[in-house]
Amino acid sequence: MSRRFLSPVDLQSGFTLIELLVVVGILAVLLSIVLIAINPAKQFSQANNTKRRSDVNAILNAIDQYAADNKGSLPTGITTTDQDIKKISGADICASLVTKYLAALPVDPKTGGGAPITDCTSAYDTHYHVIQSGADNRVTVTAPDAELSENISVTR
Repeated sequence: MSRRFLSPVDLQSGFTLIELLVVVGILAVLLSIVLIAINPAKQFSQANNTKRRSDVNAILNAIDQYAADNKGSLPTGITTTDQDIKKISGADICASLVTKYLAALPVDPKTGGGAPITDCTSAYDTHYHVIQSGADNRVTVTAPDAELSENISVTR
């Protein structure tokens, strides 16, 4: 029976601790570069602002449709004072718009809780504002809680 001797190549079968640490360090640097490039917080803020733009347009379209169906009269609650669209001490326009002109009254995605309003009898707050111009009866709907220093406002 012959004895087999192991060569130094046979003894080195894995990675050393230093090699593993270098690879983990390189991966950590690459991951941090990717996170900085993607910037998820900014992406979420941009997504919220896109939803706000859509909501402001939907509310204003519903107000316009209401006015068209009611010989130019706006929903009760819209005045020449900038008001939050909400049930108590605000422009309560939910009952005038929901189900006929909007399936549900949209709310701000960050500050409003996100769930659209379908029950106009209970207290609600959309965190959107509405105002009627005193000069030309134009209506403006705004999203005051917009992120990234954007001004989201639509007037018709």
